[in-house]
Amino acid sequence: MSNNDEIMELLKSANVEGLSIEQLEEFNEKLEGFSKTLGLRFTQINSEGVHAELPVAAEHLQVSGVVNGGVYSAMAETAGSIASVVAADGAMAVGVHCATDFLGMVHAGVIDVSAEIIHRGRTTHVVAVDMHHRGKLVARATLRTLLVAPQPEKPQKDKMA
Repeated sequence: MSNNDEIMELLKSANVEGLSIEQLEEFNEKLEGFSKTLGLRFTQINSEGVHAELPVAAEHLQVSGVVNGGVYSAMAETAGSIASVVAADGAMAVGVHCATDFLGMVHAGVIDVSAEIIHRGRTTHVVAVDMHHRGKLVARATLRTLLVAPQPEKPQKDKMA
């Protein structure tokens, strides 16, 4: 089983009781790809929503020394998509539209992220994502996700035939 499969199994179980501290640690350790590169660490995943934190690093800053707007959008897409997967009982969810308002500047510290489903449709969700720094709202995003059914694996053709 791949890390992604294990992550999806954890998210399926999160809708019932939420992930325990041990499961959150496992989830964070198994993250790969962009989520790992971004440095987002999940602190709560349950049916109510998703909470995460991002310790601001030099890689997150633009030339002027403030967190790049793309970092906020990436956090919104990541946390919001995970909230959508949990709300859909583990079905795959992909972002199809994300609008982010930047309300304050951050130079250093930790950004706290919270994502909550505000509309649960049959095929789409709308997720509100708030990002705070030292208790102050610094960005707010609205993410629309599309729920995608898993695709069956295509049979491998026998190259010898």
